Amino acid sequence: MTFKTASKSSEPTEKDIELEAERLFGKGLGDLGYSEDDLRRCAGLTWKINALKQEKRAVIPAHVYQRAEILHGVADFIGDSYKLARLCQESRAERIIFCGVRFMAETAKILNPEKEVILPAPQAGCSLSESIAGQDVLKLRAEHPGAPVATYINTSAEVKAESDVIVTSANAPKILSKLFETHEKVIFLPDEMMGKNLAKALGKKIGTDLILWKGSCIVHENFDASSIEYYRKIYPGVRILAHSECSPGLVSLADLVGGTGDMMRYVEKTKAPYYMLITECGLGDLARTEFPDKVFVPMCRLCPHMRATDLKSVLRALENPQSSSIIKVSKEIAERAKNPIEKMFEMSEDSVSR
Repeated sequence: MTFKTASKSSEPTEKDIELEAERLFGKGLGDLGYSEDDLRRCAGLTWKINALKQEKRAVIPAHVYQRAEILHGVADFIGDSYKLARLCQESRAERIIFCGVRFMAETAKILNPEKEVILPAPQAGCSLSESIAGQDVLKLRAEHPGAPVATYINTSAEVKAESDVIVTSANAPKILSKLFETHEKVIFLPDEMMGKNLAKALGKKIGTDLILWKGSCIVHENFDASSIEYYRKIYPGVRILAHSECSPGLVSLADLVGGTGDMMRYVEKTKAPYYMLITECGLGDLARTEFPDKVFVPMCRLCPHMRATDLKSVLRALENPQSSSIIKVSKEIAERAKNPIEKMFEMSEDSVSR
């Protein structure tokens, strides 16, 4: 759909809103429970955003956990952390309005130092990212000299700068396997449960071969493994897809373990009577709109950080962003953090990620 050029003060006509609401309905928002009033409310905002971002030469990447009206209403591309990092790097836009959380926006800034990167919800953080600081990485290095540091992408720029390679939930097994080819010991941080899952998958001993940090995701740490058997009885043939940030006990009961991209590809390529996506609820909403003929059993939790971004905050980021929304990473930190990110790209050319 082509949007007319608009200035900050432009307002959509009733016809514009009607057509935009129809577009959103056609994207599947009606099936997600959006009422006619909801669609019209969203339409007034998405029309403004899509028109204004052309004037501002802005691009809007959105993580798969974002609200459906953002994913289907204003996002220029949708993906997991790895995909968004790549696409932001390839974008020719002058501004990046990042619909996600702070560590993702920082990664975009590291890869695009000449572009303005704006986080619509400056309070959108991440429990994993906030569980560790750069000084903690330096301390681990001192305690385990010579051990390379593989750091999950859900971390701050400061932590990335002290790392050897960044990993995602999908490419971590491959990258850690390569590191173990030349090192007896590897440091993995900050997600402890993912680390335990990796240790089991790679046949490594925690504390001896694989050194872990006690970080966790406030969404994935709360899923209950004991309920899986119940759901399999209630929904015969259900495929259980679990994010690798979940507990080892839950992971051991799943049909697939991986990142959000892995889950979407699995759903696309398999046939089953039911699918259960054990991760943040946004992925379930996206899956229902992408695969309307498939049945999804709800077992998800909302991330308060991912839900902090709404259409009003995206519009504000385009019109008049708060200073706290403008992402700044020092040149020294950015240069050092870019190296392990590029190392990830190099070591996982045939992998996709969270």
